[in-house]
Amino acid sequence: MGRKRFDEMSCAIAQTLNQVGDWWTLLIVRDAMKGARRFSDFHESTGIAKNILTDRLNKLVENGIMVREEVGVRGQRQEYVLTERGEALFPILMAMQQWGDKWIYGEADAPVEMYDTRTGDPLAPIQVANHRGEEVTHRDVATRDKSGKMREAG
Repeated sequence: MGRKRFDEMSCAIAQTLNQVGDWWTLLIVRDAMKGARRFSDFHESTGIAKNILTDRLNKLVENGIMVREEVGVRGQRQEYVLTERGEALFPILMAMQQWGDKWIYGEADAPVEMYDTRTGDPLAPIQVANHRGEEVTHRDVATRDKSGKMREAG
């Protein structure tokens, strides 16, 4: 049974899930952000079955999240590199990391600490803010279409 698709939903979250809403996919993107580029890199770090890894890498390329680059002898070796679209998933992964650190491990027992390599400073918690920089929660958000008409959230 294939996973549910959300092609008919007019919702950015549902459409994003169509492209990256599989746990293997996000782990592949995570590893690419850590420097993995070759099929074997992704296979080693995730333990994913080769056929599933092939499928997920192909989908990431089809969706413009990664590109294949030929290296060495043409057609014999490829690397997978994040595109700008793929790199834009960074805040999503950091939010998931921070959520897991707090709600799964407990911040004191988190297995790793994320920090800025330029300064050594730990990362600040991810938050949503309005244009003035004020924190916004789900209680403060509504949606409207381009004409200004209010809509249901989503």
